[in-house]
Amino acid sequence: MTAATRLSDLAWPDLEGRSPLVLLPLGSCEQHGPHLPLDTDSAVASAVTERAAARLAGELDLVIAPPQPYGASGEHEGFPGTVSLGHAALRLLLTETGRSLLRWAGRLLVVNGHGGNLAGLAGAVRGLRGESRDAAWWPCLPPDGDAHAARTETSLMLRLRPSAVRGDRAAAGPTEPVHLLMDRLVAETVRSVSPSGVLGDPAGAGPAEGERLLDRMADRLACDIRDWQVSPQGRLGMSERRPVTARTGGGR
Repeated sequence: MTAATRLSDLAWPDLEGRSPLVLLPLGSCEQHGPHLPLDTDSAVASAVTERAAARLAGELDLVIAPPQPYGASGEHEGFPGTVSLGHAALRLLLTETGRSLLRWAGRLLVVNGHGGNLAGLAGAVRGLRGESRDAAWWPCLPPDGDAHAARTETSLMLRLRPSAVRGDRAAAGPTEPVHLLMDRLVAETVRSVSPSGVLGDPAGAGPAEGERLLDRMADRLACDIRDWQVSPQGRLGMSERRPVTARTGGGR
């Protein structure tokens, strides 16, 4: 089998006679507090995709598509820098992307780095599957991760791109469990609940923790790709016990 390659590095003859699994990282461009970069979700989704593909090199024919950097981030639009497509546009974009890719690819897996994308993403994948196209989605869920721009994501970015982390700006936001804040987040947007944009506390974050979280997500993704069990909602990895909700929080 051919090792994973980036679609952006290929010419069309490199794909002749192949029917690869295409991995598409999906992120967002949204605020991640005063200390993390706007592309945090895209960076995490891309890193997990790359690591999982490396684990599967020699087993499967994999191609990594260029990341989709914009998603549905309306809850964060109270902050400058956030760019949101909205759910309807995201669903259409992913539907048409999937239809085009699956003219030559065998399967499509969207690796999602932003929980807010879920409604549009799941709708697109269900639609593709209803057209007898082999598509699925998979969520980057750090084990025991917190809500948004707090210790989990700060640790991930300290590992991936430490120069982009403004540690001197990091400060705690509301630390209540996110499910207790959800009604306000939906009704009032994130900025009304947390003027800094942080939900949780970045204190204690470090690159070693980020490395551990990335490895665990990549291990799970590689295992789920090998098994290729897709739920009725289009979610890959039906053995995953942790529920997935369309809650706020990049990387969730």
